[in-house]
Amino acid sequence: MYWTLELASYLADAPWPATKDELIDYAIRTGAPLEVVENLQDIEDEEEPYDSIIEIWPDYPSEEDYLWNEDEY
Repeated sequence: MYWTLELASYLADAPWPATKDELIDYAIRTGAPLEVVENLQDIEDEEEPYDSIIEIWPDYPSEEDYLWNEDEY
């Protein structure tokens, strides 16, 4: 299983919180690449829903990862 920013971005607009099966269904319905579906299938099956993509791929960049000062714009 591997994630890239491009692959993970297909799940950015998923209806969070979502279970593994719901995410797989969402990925298929939205036309995400096969790699996204395969990565989701490789995740250990947990009963509890995921709250965000960060729980699946902790390296997914957040708003805090960007280095700009909003007060300057």
